[in-house]
Amino acid sequence: MKNYLEFEKEIKNLEDEVDGLKNPFGSEGISEVDTQKIRSTQEEINNLLKKTYSNLNSWQKTLVARHEDRPRAKFYIEKIFSNFTSLSGDRYFGDDKSVIAGFGIIENKSVLVIGQEKGEDLNSRIERNFGMMKPEGYRKCVRLMQLANRFKIPVITFVDTPGAYPGIGAEQRGQASAIAHSIECCMSLKVPNIAIIIGEGGSGGAIALASSNKVIMLENSIYSVISPEGCASILWRDPSKALQAAEAMKLTAKDLLNLGIIDEIIDEPLGGAHRDPEIIINNVKNSIIENLKFFENLSGEEIYDNRKVKFLKIGRNKGFVKSSNLSDKGLSYQEPLLHKIHRHVRLNKQIYLGLSLVLIAILITIFK
Repeated sequence: MKNYLEFEKEIKNLEDEVDGLKNPFGSEGISEVDTQKIRSTQEEINNLLKKTYSNLNSWQKTLVARHEDRPRAKFYIEKIFSNFTSLSGDRYFGDDKSVIAGFGIIENKSVLVIGQEKGEDLNSRIERNFGMMKPEGYRKCVRLMQLANRFKIPVITFVDTPGAYPGIGAEQRGQASAIAHSIECCMSLKVPNIAIIIGEGGSGGAIALASSNKVIMLENSIYSVISPEGCASILWRDPSKALQAAEAMKLTAKDLLNLGIIDEIIDEPLGGAHRDPEIIINNVKNSIIENLKFFENLSGEEIYDNRKVKFLKIGRNKGFVKSSNLSDKGLSYQEPLLHKIHRHVRLNKQIYLGLSLVLIAILITIFK
């Protein structure tokens, strides 16, 4: 049974009509199927899907990112990677079912695959804790990322979580510290790590696994420091202002690409990833292969610097770049030209004021 969002009511009615037309058993018994009518109605559905999904606002994209039928991390792992071997436990407390982690093969290359898994039905969602990881989940990921780093194996992460689990037990076991260590581990790797946000990328629960060389988003996914409802509750004390909050937060893939927060957007099938999972599988697989090829000939230090520069330049025009001084192995800040001019004028404003007065006096003398 298909699930429809609120803005898809017209699409639902047309698809119900198509299902009725395909059924040869009418009210008067067996009847001839009207293929022409089916074809024209299907074209109408496709046109309506294209019109609807090309004009989604930020809140509607949030709803699509949370869609019940949207492919989960487990689905991508099973379809993209061969010989996947799941590994469990953090060696301290237990195993966190909200994250799947293990080694697999893609295009004859070994990779570490980590996926935040929300679950497919009520029972699996409860077992997976709706994709909200606990400290032992992050510690498991850190353990396996360090193992992958030791053996020079790239890391692929599928991010899909509303946020880290906020329960008392998780806090008692060091949730904040686990997230911080996970971010630190991601940033310090000497192997390429690629994070793909397939649904929700919420709060520190997402960035703990998305501090990567390449941060990629599916077209209808979201990535933000807090949910729109949470933002509305804090700013306006009114969760019903989620639409206003979603627009202000710039949490869609297109907004984040423009801001330089992410590196790539993977196109989804018409109507969202849940309407044609096979297409999105191929798109995601091709993106992973292309990005792994980019890092093939880079050394560990170059991969590390690539990631470091990526995050340091967020919010700046050019950001931090490698120093031209060969003896300096660190990073230096390259100030944008307009900033240089503005700073120079500000520091020497009295000189420029004097020159301006002299120029005015000369012009007055000439034109008398």
